Amino acid sequence: MRWVALTAVAPVAWGANYYVTHEFLPRDSPLYGAALRALPAGLVLLGLCRQRPRGAWWWRSAVLGLLNVSVFFVLVYAASQLLPTSIASTVMAVSPLAMMVIAWALVSERPGIAHLAGAAIGLGGVCLMLLTGTAGVSVPGVLASAAAMLVSSFGHILTKRWNTGTDVLASTAWQLTAGGLFLLPVAAAVEGTPPALSTPALLAFGYVTLVATALAFAAWFTGLRHLPAGTVGLVGLLNPVTGVLLGTAVAGEVLTVQQLCGLALVLVGVVLGRPTRAGRRGGSQTPLQPAPDKRPARESFTCNPL
Repeated sequence: MRWVALTAVAPVAWGANYYVTHEFLPRDSPLYGAALRALPAGLVLLGLCRQRPRGAWWWRSAVLGLLNVSVFFVLVYAASQLLPTSIASTVMAVSPLAMMVIAWALVSERPGIAHLAGAAIGLGGVCLMLLTGTAGVSVPGVLASAAAMLVSSFGHILTKRWNTGTDVLASTAWQLTAGGLFLLPVAAAVEGTPPALSTPALLAFGYVTLVATALAFAAWFTGLRHLPAGTVGLVGLLNPVTGVLLGTAVAGEVLTVQQLCGLALVLVGVVLGRPTRAGRRGGSQTPLQPAPDKRPARESFTCNPL
């Protein structure tokens, strides 16, 4: 459960990120917004780890940085600006099903009955929250959020497949740095000069960079290292829960009785998908791990401020 609790830091931070982006960051600069989110976070983690990629991790970092950072951050930024906070975060809740299917194909993690039941119940709760809201829905915004969900689901499982035996914090830093470097020249070519930032926008970028990116991605990829992808995907349902609660409590969005019921169903889905003792001992629920050795478990993480 400690890995579940650590992993939960990521979707909670990401759910809040929708509100912060929607309210405080420039609306017409998704490329610069994504670059300013990724590159500083990657450099901060590189400063903590002081490790460079070796061998295959040069091209792996580029591929994962493109999927998990460059494309994903731009799509999330666009969805955050086009949709209300509650709707933008809720669309991403289909990711547990996508992650289960992709994990089955890439890392041979066959989803268990509890995971499938949790995903179905959570998805039902998401439908209640999404389809009974009073706010208008932008079709381009929904498409951007759905595309972000698919890209990130594939990229996260690919990270799980490649990340065995590699320091989690270091590989996270490489992905964020690579993704930020990809975005900067594209942003300069498409959007011209960087946008002028007010003090609230600078503070918002501080949260987006340090909490919703550096801390959240390190926690998320650590969870993927220690937990089945189905469990991690269900923990990710806390993303829409956080987005809906913030949208209601802070942004003044209306939360109906149906949405409250949907919220409860999402939480039930997360509980159903939690790892069991039998799942941790072996069988189809066991996450992909490197070969055991004689070192203590904590030595596999050369630097981990979490």
